[in-house]
Amino acid sequence: MDPAASSPSLRPGLLRRAAAGAWEVPAGFWFLARNPRLWPLAALPTMLAVLLAGTGAFAGLVLVPRIDASLGPSPGSLPEWLALPMSVLLGIATIGAFAFLGLGLAFALAAPLLDELSRRVESRARGSVEDASRGLRSEILDSLRGALYFLAAAPGMFLLGFIPILGPLLSLLWGGRAVAMQMTDPALTRRGLRFADKRGWHREWRVETLGFGVAGMLGLIVPLANLLIAPALVTGGTLLVLDLEDAAAETSRALAAKAPESPGASASGTAAVTG
Repeated sequence: MDPAASSPSLRPGLLRRAAAGAWEVPAGFWFLARNPRLWPLAALPTMLAVLLAGTGAFAGLVLVPRIDASLGPSPGSLPEWLALPMSVLLGIATIGAFAFLGLGLAFALAAPLLDELSRRVESRARGSVEDASRGLRSEILDSLRGALYFLAAAPGMFLLGFIPILGPLLSLLWGGRAVAMQMTDPALTRRGLRFADKRGWHREWRVETLGFGVAGMLGLIVPLANLLIAPALVTGGTLLVLDLEDAAAETSRALAAKAPESPGASASGTAAVTG
């Protein structure tokens, strides 16, 4: 168990923790901007993300009338003031889910490049790269599980869109969790964590990673920024893992400083004085 997780009193408030996680998204953009040597590695994932996410959004837009006719309220069944918002929410959920699905395919196809980008980001940020991975076969299987988890979030976002009023917020939170899982996956894999261990890590740092994921989801709709969202999120996810490692180490030092002397050490010290 992470010492920071078992000692919540040593952490800042929930809002500050969520903001710290969200900050890693613009930090990812800024890190890439300051390191031009990483740009060629980020180029192909960027193009894939723009192409496939854009294709997914367009497909969702085309399918909106059909889905609304099949799943939306039938004409005259509900008052106009209620039927219209429901149709709008259904349309947003459809377009968002298909765009998210396209982005997931882009991440899966560009996984080797994104993994290498994460490795180089850690090398530049720390001066070295931690590598306790369990071998190529294990890395591939865990990467596949992570990609499937990300892709499986798209139907969940779509279904949550049906919930009146709260639907968009719940879809955002659901997608944000998937984004955080996927974008931290390379760095956590290098630390020897299996898929189940990664989920446990995200539970321990739930507020920070959810803040990061929600900020990443919002970045998908920001003009120009969304063109670089794939490499920026992987960069930000790597920085998030590094910063949370530093936070855990600082908490461990604080706990060690506050810990009282053990009875054995205290007794030996007393004996030395009286002797």
